[in-house]
Amino acid sequence: MGYMVVDKFLVQFLDARVLRPEAGTDDDLKLKLYKSPRDVTAAALGASALLPYQSSHQLLASNDDQQAVLNTPLDIPKPPKPERFDISELPLPPVSPSQDPGACPNQTGCIARELTEKFQAGDFTPDGRNVIVTVTFVGAPVAPDPVSIYDGVQLILIKADSSNFSNGDAWKCLTCGVPAENAKELDPRRDYPHVFRSGDKAIWGHNILDCNGEQLASDDCTPDNVHIYPIHWSGGSPRELRIHPDDVHIGWSSFTNDAGQYSYFGRLEFNARPSGSGPGAPRYDLVDVDLLVDPKRRAFITADGEELKLHPDSITIGELRGFSGSGDEILYIGAPTESTNIDLYAVHIETGIVRRLTSHPDYADPIAFSADDEWFVTQDTRASKRQMWMSGMRGIPPLIDIVAVAVAASTRNNGPRRFFQPILIDRYGDRESYYGQQVNGRGDGSEGGFSDPNWNGRADPAFSLDSTRIVYWQAIATSPACGGTNPLQCPISTAPGGREYRVMLARMPNRKPAHPAPVYKVPCRILWATPFPSGAKIPSQLTLKPGNYTLHGKISGFAKVKLIGNTAHPQADSVKRVAANYTNFSNDGEHVIDGWEDVELTVSTPNVWDQKLDWYSDISQTGSATGSKKTGPAGFHLRIDVMKNILEAYGTLTTTIDGVEYHQPANGT
Repeated sequence: MGYMVVDKFLVQFLDARVLRPEAGTDDDLKLKLYKSPRDVTAAALGASALLPYQSSHQLLASNDDQQAVLNTPLDIPKPPKPERFDISELPLPPVSPSQDPGACPNQTGCIARELTEKFQAGDFTPDGRNVIVTVTFVGAPVAPDPVSIYDGVQLILIKADSSNFSNGDAWKCLTCGVPAENAKELDPRRDYPHVFRSGDKAIWGHNILDCNGEQLASDDCTPDNVHIYPIHWSGGSPRELRIHPDDVHIGWSSFTNDAGQYSYFGRLEFNARPSGSGPGAPRYDLVDVDLLVDPKRRAFITADGEELKLHPDSITIGELRGFSGSGDEILYIGAPTESTNIDLYAVHIETGIVRRLTSHPDYADPIAFSADDEWFVTQDTRASKRQMWMSGMRGIPPLIDIVAVAVAASTRNNGPRRFFQPILIDRYGDRESYYGQQVNGRGDGSEGGFSDPNWNGRADPAFSLDSTRIVYWQAIATSPACGGTNPLQCPISTAPGGREYRVMLARMPNRKPAHPAPVYKVPCRILWATPFPSGAKIPSQLTLKPGNYTLHGKISGFAKVKLIGNTAHPQADSVKRVAANYTNFSNDGEHVIDGWEDVELTVSTPNVWDQKLDWYSDISQTGSATGSKKTGPAGFHLRIDVMKNILEAYGTLTTTIDGVEYHQPANGT
């Protein structure tokens, strides 16, 4: 089997990691090329940062034509030069003196001083002049006063270009005063607002706001023109909804009853006269739904007899986070490639190629790609080094993650406080010593300044369509994450009205406006995914069976692994404890692991989100870095509700890398 490659550009950059077996094949490697030279080179150039433990020769059968291509070196570009950022705070409506009716003196509404769970900042409008935001209006007079419409959770636009709307304000409420008949089955639950690229629609909670063909920011987008339609999915309760750049498809996630989560992809279809279950008002149905699970590549770790195997090309979507700028890739939080290191990945919609976008030991989560497909910005804890005590040692395979992954993904927060800051990274992702650039990292850290560490980033950041500006929002640390018995004194907000939240704009003045990449045409079905028609059953989570196993390092050594079952669990095969003993173990030739680690999980009932780990570790590392990961004499014992993110622990777990020690955060911090 061979290829006729006629484009020299293709020959120069083509690597086996941009190819994959077509869905439905086993040993017969029927390989599929990307559709264009740009697709091939984009995937190939980023491949080494994304599949770090897999050589190209492992993916293709030996063939002279293929081997000639495989021996071509990858030309991954050097890290980009640092950007210049000009950062400012965007305007929001004034803060009400109190939440009492009539307390707001402003005729176009006031918002709450306190951060509520409903507040969310979202995307730019297509012209880049406005940003969509969900706010909570308070202090409005009672009806029939016309100002009474500025009350409760509402969707607004705020100006991002220092101008005002025609009403004289730097904000415009899109949902205030919308007639009740235009907003039946309203469900503005906590989720992120996103503007369609058409500019006349937006996702708001579990709704689509439609301005009848008018641009959201225009004077013609009046309350009478606005319709707010519910989004209906027969398969369950969607969350984390993200619109594809084609304005037709959408991705989302949904929890299972056993503390798991799956992600889905489908098409929006307007249903003017629904029947059967679901909202009876005109609505948007999610149809042609695919469960984003490849039956042949669902597990990052599998057992083959008494041998464990890692699969870096598995599609293990923990939570869907959006799409690339062109929409050819789905972005998601994936199963850890390295132990307790939660990272972002991308999978190509058509080919199923998996790319690892981030690899820094800290936690990455919210992400947005630029429309030209050349950059992404993520909210990440790497600026605070919040997770280094747990995940700072590189090269440890994700064995204890079989029981510890949910906890590892939760210690990044302290209750409502996030330790995120926005990080700009080029499309090829983290690699070697390049870990992007903190967007707000060049300030002096002064109180209330744009680099004040007490102001933490939240989801979601976004690029303007021309890729020259980034919007992100922050919240200040508040009690109980500070004050009282907490050693951190609560900071005083310098935002207008003492607001606990703010929306920030980062301009990149040295950039020239870029054209969006052509929007990827989504195929009728995703071949590697699993069709999920109405009534389909959610598959059970994959689990490894208890037993004694060996994991061989790709470069050297091995790990002896004991998976110990939970006899009290309804599923007798469920694993509750992992013990791993490493001998000269290396997957990458740079980090060599010796020592042992033993972690046991206890899950509370009936709250499966309440989890406890009993952790014992004595690991050493040599190679490109020298380090250790050790618990104290009594071990380390951690309990956390993964939905509330409040850490309770005793004992110690300390990671030391090249002489620098990283300690777990104190309880309450």
